[in-house]
Amino acid sequence: MILTVKSAFFLKGKIRLPASKSYSIRAFMIAACGGTSTIIDPSNCDDAKAAVRVIKSLGAQVKEVRKGLMSYWTIVANKQRPQLSRISVKESGTVLRFLLPLLALCGKNSLVIGEGTLRGRPNLFLTKTLRAMGVNIKGQGKDESIPIHLKGGTLRGGNVTIDGSLSSQFVSALLIASPQLQQDTRLTLEGRRLVSTDYITMTCQILEQSGVKIGRRGIRNYQIKGKQEFKGLKNFAVPSDYGLAAFLMAAAVLNNSEVTLNGNLRDDLVQADGHIFSFLDRMGANLYKTSKSIQVKGPFELAGGDFSLKDCPDLVPIMTVLALFARGRTRLYNIGHARVKESDRITDLRTELLKVGAKITEKKDELIIEPRDEYKNDCLLDPHKDHRLAMAFAVLGLKIGVRISDIECTNKSYPDFVRHFKMIRAVVRKR
Repeated sequence: MILTVKSAFFLKGKIRLPASKSYSIRAFMIAACGGTSTIIDPSNCDDAKAAVRVIKSLGAQVKEVRKGLMSYWTIVANKQRPQLSRISVKESGTVLRFLLPLLALCGKNSLVIGEGTLRGRPNLFLTKTLRAMGVNIKGQGKDESIPIHLKGGTLRGGNVTIDGSLSSQFVSALLIASPQLQQDTRLTLEGRRLVSTDYITMTCQILEQSGVKIGRRGIRNYQIKGKQEFKGLKNFAVPSDYGLAAFLMAAAVLNNSEVTLNGNLRDDLVQADGHIFSFLDRMGANLYKTSKSIQVKGPFELAGGDFSLKDCPDLVPIMTVLALFARGRTRLYNIGHARVKESDRITDLRTELLKVGAKITEKKDELIIEPRDEYKNDCLLDPHKDHRLAMAFAVLGLKIGVRISDIECTNKSYPDFVRHFKMIRAVVRKR
């Protein structure tokens, strides 16, 4: 399906932001490890739904109750008989990586399958470590993508190392499984440069709320006691997703606007994509944020600069679009790990933006964007099945007018994206 986005005249409206995809998945997966949990207003995106299906396969009982606009999910771990022989994670890389050590705990033969952009995404660093921990596991090809076979073995603790230079999801997966082992685990992160470390903190915060303690010594060393009891998450209200809010904030910053974004904007829970606030501040945008709302009255004259996205690769697409309209050159660096997301978020992003006349230089680990006075309008942009590229292109459309193919890929993280765009008076049309 193609979405046509027209140049905006005036954006105005109030939006209830969607819940964090990353926190929702972590809450569901950790809730399945023990105890009884109540999760309030989790994400309704495709990846979160995949997590729910997977924890049911692991034997969790899941029940949703709606009270007005609120949804309450009760998860009782180990309530049903696990169905482990063949499990689909759909298109969720996070669910896949978190699932593999949990299946290894069961010690039974399993086949993990997926679909779409998950095919070809690398898991070698995780599967290699799991083999060293005693698991008979093998994925497809040299990068060990899906399908992945587990053929028994016993997951053991002790001294464990894993490369943290490609994805923090590998680390989080081990942090969730290790407290359930019989032995203590001393986990050491290898690799020249660790990436997305805020997501590791996010995992530790949810584990702590479930009664599990992770000993952290710096950013590379973790001491994890075995035989810990997961006591469940008690009334865990999922925070709003700053990464998804970034698209709406960018839309308001770039255009004449009066936009209010409401939600659960608590700052005690870390979000990697919360870096968007400091980035926008450095570029010259002035936002008013409380624990319940973000108010934006645009437009703002933005300035370029150098931005490290080492811990927030999901912001690469929208930061690139912002840079197209900033004064002076913008350099986004430490982004090499963005190449192994739903798309290659460096090459694919540049390829599409060249269609509108953007001046972008691509390097292995960075993008350099130099703004131009004019861009071509009504170009058809392909998001390469990547939800974040699709949403970034929609924000671009509010400035110059574009058409976006496969807009339904936004369901992966933000099923209400197009509806919310319309609610702030964006002129869009599907066909």
